[in-house]
Amino acid sequence: MRTVRRSALMDRPIPEPAALPRRAPLPAHHPDPVLDVVVPVYNEENDLEPCVRRLHAHLGETFPYAFRITIADNASTDATPRIAARLAAELPGTDWIRLAEKGRGRALHTAWSRSRAPVLAYLDVDLSTDLAALLPLVAPLISGHSDIAIGTRLARGSRVVRGPKREVISRCYNGLLRSTLAVGFSDAQCGFKAVRRDVAERLLPLVEDREWFFDTELLVIAERAGLRIHEVPVDWVDDPDSRVHILSTALADLRGMARLGRALAGGRLPLTALHRSDGLDGELPAGLARQAVRFAAVGAASTLCYLLLYTLLRPATGAQAANALALLASAIANTAANRRLTFGVRGRDGALRHQLKGLAAFVVGLTLTSGSLAVLHHTAPGAGHRVELAALIAANLAATLLRFLLFRAWVFPARRTTGPTAP
Repeated sequence: MRTVRRSALMDRPIPEPAALPRRAPLPAHHPDPVLDVVVPVYNEENDLEPCVRRLHAHLGETFPYAFRITIADNASTDATPRIAARLAAELPGTDWIRLAEKGRGRALHTAWSRSRAPVLAYLDVDLSTDLAALLPLVAPLISGHSDIAIGTRLARGSRVVRGPKREVISRCYNGLLRSTLAVGFSDAQCGFKAVRRDVAERLLPLVEDREWFFDTELLVIAERAGLRIHEVPVDWVDDPDSRVHILSTALADLRGMARLGRALAGGRLPLTALHRSDGLDGELPAGLARQAVRFAAVGAASTLCYLLLYTLLRPATGAQAANALALLASAIANTAANRRLTFGVRGRDGALRHQLKGLAAFVVGLTLTSGSLAVLHHTAPGAGHRVELAALIAANLAATLLRFLLFRAWVFPARRTTGPTAP
């Protein structure tokens, strides 16, 4: 056992994480523990021993790999430390650590950071989740299929026994996450999760919360980075003796959502670096020709969109207003499409910054097209609609060339690196 104190490193700038290797299955005969299940506890002298003994027996009977159980005691003041020490001495493959400060997120962050097992998991000490879901939880990580796995109480196949108050709170919280942070996973707070160690090593330095919002923050960052999250429907029975203070936890979660939303909107998290190469991404080479072909295809679609919008708006707004509105709408769509298809940028990290730079390129296009219309109307006042369209197409071609050069050199500088293949 060792006591772990908070490090000053938490307040230092976070370096950009290294690229993730391709997913690969773990070898069938792994000599060291493949799975490390962390049980975070605070003043759990009544539940700790039956939980750990039941978990140890279940893993010994059903798990085909070597495993470890880590009891993470975060500053308990009752008999929990003594019980944890005795269990670690009696049960093979069981360890415990003691933290000087409280916080479930702090306990998980510490235990996962020190573990060398390739798959890291945690579950709540009350064992609300049926352990039959543990092997399905970690199997996608062992096989190399997924990066993170979570238990969900909100899937159709889940069976949940809990009071109406907690049911409403859970659904409202996850609904709020979907509406504000646009998450795709269904249950952020089920105390039953697993992550591959190579993923955890890169995610943990980015996760700021050390309390109950830790799970949500880790999942949101992982999803925004394009990592694969596997969900397992669970059988779950509520613990009536839960230590969670609902009001204070809810307020802390709301503050965490606001903080994380600001960080994502401002592009302060290096999410692009977390993208995992899996051999199916079609990463674009930095060569000019390949990017030019993609850019031209996107540009052709954007031009058609622009011309359609201009034609629809022209009778109601006039030529100049129709040109500006149609060009603005097509420019936003063009930037988003080129970001993903031409320059291979994934996730939402920096999306707002890219759009703002794209709008600068839009100003170039607007100047060229508006100028061409002004010159046309000055030199040929009676020019028909077809002549207008021809002039706009010519101006758009010139604007497209300039926009490509700006995108390549300024908006989306070339990304040259691809993660190595895992051995």
